[in-house]
Amino acid sequence: MIMLGDLAHSLGGGLLSVLTGPGTARVEDVVIFESGPQAPARRRDLVLGVGVSHADQAVQLIRRSSQAGAAGVALRRGVARRRRVLHAAEESGLCLIAVGEQASWAHLAWLLRGAIDRAAAPDVLSLDGPVHDDLFVLADAVATLVGGPVTIEDSRSRVLAYSARQEVTDEARVSTIIGRRVPDSLITAYRAGGVFRRLSTSADPFMVAAHGGVATARYVVPVRAGGEWLGSIWAVIDTPPPEAVVQELISTAAIVALHLLRLRTRSELSHRVIRERLRQALEGLDSEARRWLPEPPWRVVALGSGSGLELWESLLRRHAWTQPLVVDVDGRAYAVVSDTDGTDKPGTETPGSWLWLEALVATLGRRGDSVLAAAGRPARKPKDLPRSRSEALEALTVLERGEAAPPVTTAERVWAQVVIDRATLALEGKPLLGPLEMLRTHDEDQGSDYLRTLTAYLSHPAAPGAAAAAIHVHPNTMRYRMQRIGELAGLDLSDADVRLALQLQLRVVRAPRDAQDQT
Repeated sequence: MIMLGDLAHSLGGGLLSVLTGPGTARVEDVVIFESGPQAPARRRDLVLGVGVSHADQAVQLIRRSSQAGAAGVALRRGVARRRRVLHAAEESGLCLIAVGEQASWAHLAWLLRGAIDRAAAPDVLSLDGPVHDDLFVLADAVATLVGGPVTIEDSRSRVLAYSARQEVTDEARVSTIIGRRVPDSLITAYRAGGVFRRLSTSADPFMVAAHGGVATARYVVPVRAGGEWLGSIWAVIDTPPPEAVVQELISTAAIVALHLLRLRTRSELSHRVIRERLRQALEGLDSEARRWLPEPPWRVVALGSGSGLELWESLLRRHAWTQPLVVDVDGRAYAVVSDTDGTDKPGTETPGSWLWLEALVATLGRRGDSVLAAAGRPARKPKDLPRSRSEALEALTVLERGEAAPPVTTAERVWAQVVIDRATLALEGKPLLGPLEMLRTHDEDQGSDYLRTLTAYLSHPAAPGAAAAAIHVHPNTMRYRMQRIGELAGLDLSDADVRLALQLQLRVVRAPRDAQDQT
């Protein structure tokens, strides 16, 4: 099953948008509402309010669907946004989805059912080859229609399909097909000439002039659905085709739009399914993670910086990890990478491996980018992933405090700091034992600096000179202060247990003042 919010998002805001209610509701099927006394839906159905044009009808449908246990109701945007309808949905706790005014109900039902079926299928993460095959067939059909080579591209100028005929070619077309993307220089020229602005705001086909000796003239047909620009069809021809052909092209663009919606739905669905599975694996709820993760062992990496999950994902994609395994858990971004156990040679790290990510973050750090990454110890079984995640977060905390060399580390490198953090965490909020409370009170009342002095002394055993330098005082001052501390507290610093207990408690006591000293 797929969550209703994910389903709506996968089709895009131009078609569907969640207005109110639990987007986390699971949906199993899509039903079209038909008037009558029977219940409009079953449990976990998404009800399509076809023909519901009045607020009274919408309110009645929402209430009946809620009683039947439906996952949600989809209505035309104009009806769904009526105050009475929104109130009824909120009152019933039902998820209310707005449908674009121009969207075809039949096409929408087909897309939704396909997405739900794929979410339930075991091969949900595999590529949807038939959709691409159909686009190539359409590209060939358009090429025959206009008498010239054709490419079908998405809204990011990535080539999805191209025609077989090659009798008319230019440098731009060759580069586009080989690189599966329009060359950056040509994109820049088209953007400057207003081509993409026109594509994004109009549904009318138009001619694009030749660009130097790189690209000959092209006829462009925008591909849109529900008012949203999805992509375009580009034909290498010198003059606009006859009006009858233009109408055929517009009809073909509507068919292409359905295929692009299906591709996008597939991509979005796979992306969200991967994230949800990854989140469950990191929380110890997916014992089958080994079936879809790369070969073990793995490391969970906590990612820190001023960037959020989406920016981290974009960053990793730009550096060759085409399908990064990243997810947020409790507001923190994590990646799951392959651990190579040091078998990769430097400079040959595979994208998605720990050695690769470590080298990437180190390089970005040297460039001045604000990025941090800390890896937990290797996990060899799915049940070990939550442990690796916990360790990664602990190691990142050490990194963020500046107690390890930024911008990248592992739990193995900072294990000592992590052990101390675990111990001090258990002491936070508890009364101080021993003489530290008395020394802290003396510092507050008398303006002495005994806690900081004792911390420096314990941090530099048998090295009073180094201890004095750490707090910027003369060694004689250090000796005098330690003498006074001994008189006041009666400490036996020759006892290893006493020293350890003092150091742990001093970490808890000193934390607030250290934070103030750094501000």
